[in-house]
Amino acid sequence: LNNLFNRNLVVKMNWIPLTSLEQLTSIKDLSAAKPQIVLKHSTRCSISVMALARLERATNVPTADFYLLDLLSYRNISNAIASEFKVSHESPQILLIKNGDCVYDESHSGISMDEIEEQVLQAN
Repeated sequence: LNNLFNRNLVVKMNWIPLTSLEQLTSIKDLSAAKPQIVLKHSTRCSISVMALARLERATNVPTADFYLLDLLSYRNISNAIASEFKVSHESPQILLIKNGDCVYDESHSGISMDEIEEQVLQAN
């Protein structure tokens, strides 16, 4: 993750780097027991940087695994996510995976931890 955040952004959350296509299968499997959250992030996009910073400042973080996908380095994974979970590509974009399906996605200024928390509660 260090190369992802070389722009003086302090990472407080326990992000899991999403760096391989194999992880998508794992995310689907793990989502049966616990919600899995994927943030598709572009380090070159100011809106994406602001969305990530907003999530980092959140005080109420739901019980879920949080994955961070660097779109610039792993565009192939972003494309696979769009295909696998039947969502259109956005950046930044947050996805909530539960029971192998994307049950919620939001992009740009619509990304907020409060909304993610509410969606996680609904998914459980």
